[in-house]
Amino acid sequence: MNVVHRIETWGDTHHPKFIDVIRFALGAFLLLKGISFMNNTEYLKQLITDQNIVDFSGGLLMALVYYVAFAHMVGGVLIAVGILTRFGCIIQIPIVAGAIFLSGFFQDAINYMVWPSLLALAALVLFLVIGSGPWSLDRYLSEQ
Repeated sequence: MNVVHRIETWGDTHHPKFIDVIRFALGAFLLLKGISFMNNTEYLKQLITDQNIVDFSGGLLMALVYYVAFAHMVGGVLIAVGILTRFGCIIQIPIVAGAIFLSGFFQDAINYMVWPSLLALAALVLFLVIGSGPWSLDRYLSEQ
């Protein structure tokens, strides 16, 4: 039995049902954040270009903006309904970690907007380990 299979088995056996409510809230939060980014792409472009870490030009910047928005929407739906939850978490973790890094978490004055990202990152890591849980589409489809 390899490590990934053992983690998956442990996550499936140690998953209280109330955690699924948190999973649904996390998925809804990410979905709404993705919709928010799609409605206001200029805001996300400004967030990225203000950092002066990498010089993103027009096409690359727009590709990154749409990738972030699309990944939040798709990953949020996957996490909320509980299908391919670990895959949805893997898609989200680099984006949310980048948001924490770009929001100034490692600077002297911590931005107050970093806390939702920190909570989302902690929840994403949690659901990456424990999986989708008993109240999920994964469980429903496996029982059919």
